[in-house]
Amino acid sequence: MTDPLNTLDSASSPLSVSRKTYPIAGILTTVFGLEELPPQATEVACLWLLHPRLATQERMSGIAGAVIRDWNQRLKDRAADTKAPVTGLVAVAFDQRNHGSRLVDPLGNEAWRQGNPRHAQDMFSIFQGTARDVSLLMDYLPSFLFPTSERRVSDHLVLGVSLGGHAAWSCIMHEPRVSAGVVIIGCPDYVSLMADRARLSKLASWTESNPQGSQFLGSEAFPSTLLDVVCNYDPAALLLSYLGSTPDLSRNESLREPNEEEKQILRPLLDRCLANKKILNLSGGLDKLVPYHRGEAFLTWLKQTIGPNGWFADGAVTLEDIIDENAAHEVTPKMIAEAVRFIRESLDAGKGDSKSPGSVREAKI
Repeated sequence: MTDPLNTLDSASSPLSVSRKTYPIAGILTTVFGLEELPPQATEVACLWLLHPRLATQERMSGIAGAVIRDWNQRLKDRAADTKAPVTGLVAVAFDQRNHGSRLVDPLGNEAWRQGNPRHAQDMFSIFQGTARDVSLLMDYLPSFLFPTSERRVSDHLVLGVSLGGHAAWSCIMHEPRVSAGVVIIGCPDYVSLMADRARLSKLASWTESNPQGSQFLGSEAFPSTLLDVVCNYDPAALLLSYLGSTPDLSRNESLREPNEEEKQILRPLLDRCLANKKILNLSGGLDKLVPYHRGEAFLTWLKQTIGPNGWFADGAVTLEDIIDENAAHEVTPKMIAEAVRFIRESLDAGKGDSKSPGSVREAKI
């Protein structure tokens, strides 16, 4: 797999910011932007940066610099408004499980085509474990950064790329302290993504069943016990399971609106997982590794659900779904510009319950 951050590297020189590494709960955790915090900022927002598969935390340093420098410039521009409270921003990166300083099994990071028969189990457990690490580090980070409580970590945002994008979806869904998230070339529908990858990899569990693919779920390549776990955490598998249907490998057709009984079951779940959250989903129109269309049916259903005319409009969920039409499985300058803008606007809006209805923005760039 080509490093999806290479395109960004070749487009511009990364903006540097200060960094300091702490060993927290046995995880080497790098914090960007501490030295640049405004002295008057008693509250600090934290942006968690989750790197791609086969990469390390170091690859997220350029994004950290871009976001922090933009926000600090925003604070300078509005410095004349002395009544406005000042919230500083730091970014935090660490190696995902089985990556970098935490590597224990190189094959576990590879796909079926590269000879890893447990690709589905390995990838889901790694990025789901990383999402849990974010929650763990959230608990302890303030005591390392501000041991005399001179500042307070008041908000958490997440940005993930590829494998980190899958993890970011899990953070958004299952970590209540995350108020906003940016998913770059990630997918909210793991079953659909893996089914497509199994088809393209010509796995025996796919090609030797009739019709093809009918025995994939429950096979050694995707055990039924893995599917049980996926249905507990994956956005599409979790929410769509309440529509009374088994996971659909194709997801080629539009998903129906829940009936009233199903809405009564789904509403508390959506309240817990998504209410008042802001999401930016960035995809590559030419991405073959994580194709947009593998998550499209679920995203369309979600947008119809949370949008101004949706049955969960009062959940005040913001979802921006943006496709860089000429991008493959890569992070482009256009994507980072959107991410920087989104994070700035999210910080400007602040955290808390919104009285505005849900909103949806779709765009191609």
